[in-house]
Amino acid sequence: MYNLRRVWLVLLALAALSLVLLVACGEEKEPTPTPGGTPTPAASTTPTTATEAPGITDTEILLGADVPLAGAFGAVYATIPQATEAYFKYVNDTQGGVCGRKIVYKVEDNGDDPAKAIEVVRKLVEQDEVFAMVGSLGDSPHPGTWEYLNEKGVPDILISAGCHMFGADPEAHPWTVQMIPSYRTEGFFMGQYISENLPGAKVAILRPNLIMGTDQLEGLKDGLDPDKNEIVSDQIYEITAVTVASQTANMKNDGAEVVVTLATPGYTAQAINQANRLDWHPQWMLGYNNSDDMMFQFVSPELLAGAITSQSLRLASWTDDPAVAEHYRIMDEYGGPEPTNFTVYAQTLGELTVDILSRTCDNLTREGLMDSLESTQGFKSDLFIEGIDISFSDTDHTGLQGGRFLRAVVEDGKGKWEYFGPLNVYSQEQLLEE
Repeated sequence: MYNLRRVWLVLLALAALSLVLLVACGEEKEPTPTPGGTPTPAASTTPTTATEAPGITDTEILLGADVPLAGAFGAVYATIPQATEAYFKYVNDTQGGVCGRKIVYKVEDNGDDPAKAIEVVRKLVEQDEVFAMVGSLGDSPHPGTWEYLNEKGVPDILISAGCHMFGADPEAHPWTVQMIPSYRTEGFFMGQYISENLPGAKVAILRPNLIMGTDQLEGLKDGLDPDKNEIVSDQIYEITAVTVASQTANMKNDGAEVVVTLATPGYTAQAINQANRLDWHPQWMLGYNNSDDMMFQFVSPELLAGAITSQSLRLASWTDDPAVAEHYRIMDEYGGPEPTNFTVYAQTLGELTVDILSRTCDNLTREGLMDSLESTQGFKSDLFIEGIDISFSDTDHTGLQGGRFLRAVVEDGKGKWEYFGPLNVYSQEQLLEE
């Protein structure tokens, strides 16, 4: 990583010299990345002198993100950037921002579409001149944008995209850093759980026709003991599909007793409700994107009872927990959305961003930001569950690498999620081997 950055610095020096000559000939100078330096802790530092880094002024730090704000994906995930922005507003109001500058968070709708994503990311980088992209969301749009951002030397950090490739290649993509764990490692732990607790059960997987679905299938295969469990049904659906009724019927007809799925909450609820209509009640293993209480609005608590998912965070339903209560207050006072597990996650993303920036105050450059991020060790949020922290290095670009299983239970006629079992650690070494 260090050598790559050294090459980057040499190239930038040559580019700067060329620009000087161009300016002398009457050409316009274009902004270029400005890497370099070592961060120092300085959360309350007063503004340093003006810097040439894009997105940095004496009063502001401009951050950007591309996320799905509309459509089916927007309905589920738009609250994440909204909650992160509310946390930034809280920091601006109570702490004066970071490094004496207010954080400005500019979010563009990527429509969960690769072409739209590259269009809005180019706008954020080339027209709005953001300092860094923080918390971009979407596995389908990101393959195109991460190539562009790495070519431009723009930090592409704490992305909410779980495809394993985004965290498994820090050498070739040194500017991209994942916030969430890999779907492949989640699939691995689900497979391991099935073989340890449900030996002999026939397994089905319901997955979107996207790379994330392929990731989970590969992880599931790696985690299952082939001598104990067999995958008897692999059902794929298009994200534009109206229903997954036929896929659900196929899984039943194939004799599946356990269903693993990374479907979004809407499709997951469809499948569970359709299975009930078919009088088929398998053990459901749901991706962590289904671990919110909203699931009990789509599926009755009695029907969802026993379903298993996973998480790394304190749950939004824990309103008596001081950290969760404070999250509710921040969302309410600073224009955030109604708290959910998604907004709890979004605040931890904002907290980590502020922590990284606060150690960049003496070197507010893109390279300084990456140096600060890669020096992060043992970061903890009060909203993490016990045992969870985040560390990075130049060879480790994945944030959350641990979690526990949750089980849906019914209490006083209402559904809720309860943690059970030991902490599963998502090993970076395992991720790189994948």
